[in-house]
Amino acid sequence: MKLLQALFFPPEQPGGVSSMIPYLQERFHSSRWEMEMFWLPKRIRNKGQEDPIFHTFDWKEFEDSPIVAKYLQTYRDYLWWTRLRLQKPYDLIHSHHPIAGMSMKAVFPEVPLIQTVHSSYERELILNGRIKEGGLEHRFLVSLYKELEYISDRLLTVSNSFKDYMAPYVNTPESIGVIHNGFDDKRFKPVPHENAVPQLITVCRLVPAKGLDILLQACAELKRKGYDYVLHIIGDGPSRQELEEMAKTLDIYQETIFYGYTLHPEEFMPFFDIFVLPSRAEAFGSVFAEAALSCLALVGTDVGGIAEQIEDGVNGLLVPPEDPMALSVALEKVISDPLYRYELARTASDKAKNQYSLSRSVNELKKMYLKFQPKIES
Repeated sequence: MKLLQALFFPPEQPGGVSSMIPYLQERFHSSRWEMEMFWLPKRIRNKGQEDPIFHTFDWKEFEDSPIVAKYLQTYRDYLWWTRLRLQKPYDLIHSHHPIAGMSMKAVFPEVPLIQTVHSSYERELILNGRIKEGGLEHRFLVSLYKELEYISDRLLTVSNSFKDYMAPYVNTPESIGVIHNGFDDKRFKPVPHENAVPQLITVCRLVPAKGLDILLQACAELKRKGYDYVLHIIGDGPSRQELEEMAKTLDIYQETIFYGYTLHPEEFMPFFDIFVLPSRAEAFGSVFAEAALSCLALVGTDVGGIAEQIEDGVNGLLVPPEDPMALSVALEKVISDPLYRYELARTASDKAKNQYSLSRSVNELKKMYLKFQPKIES
């Protein structure tokens, strides 16, 4: 069976897609399966001229928005690149981005399409202050869900909470499937260690949606109470300078290390103690599963896919979003009690191995892919 995994970003890009898709090829390597990956190189800009086709809404009413215009041009570029580079037929295409899925269906209309929605671009833009809820851009982006439903033979997402989020924007929400991201156990090697000072780590893009301003306020409260800790922030983004200035203002800059972008944070994550990320929204939150597999105690917000991964007090701690004091109290619990911290980490690791293993995801995908296997004519 000839499969194409259609990505948007290159596979080394951080995020949920890159945590799973590049590792699928090894598991599908056999005489029965032939799998390729495809994505849009960053150098491809403003090449496409072909107008996009939408079946479920009129895109022209949104084109005056610069953000929508840029999105549409990226769609044109992906379509141009697809027509240029892909000619051979596939038995099935699995897309992991709306632009990829729409482009693939335009080029290969007869090939079955599975579409996975991994995150919400509109929620990210709203939380990051780029667009207004209910505005032109928001209405355009949520219109894409019905379009994806129309062109897909199977519409998937990565958590039950995100399925609920998509429900108002499609005709048959009950038909949306859920397959969690899977993680290759071999990438994660917990390391026994004893840190005299608790080491906190967070890994994310530095944007308002991730709530790092709340984390810094919580850490300032920890310092005010006399707790020793070091906070390691791995990632980069437009909020970095603002966050560094905030750490100085709160007098926790000496306790905080900004690393910038790191390609494989899972390689040294096991040497830390506590993973914390107070996101304002999260479709799944792959980094929590990665931290669990590294045997870290988890502290997160009670939103989206995070709340599906963490059972409060059992395999981690959940706090309300936008609440630095509640986050500080949760961090205080795991900083002050190493035994409790270890129990949370061990339970989190066991759950992640059981529910978010790559093997489990591969088995679910294989069963679904085989439903689209071409029939052999006698």
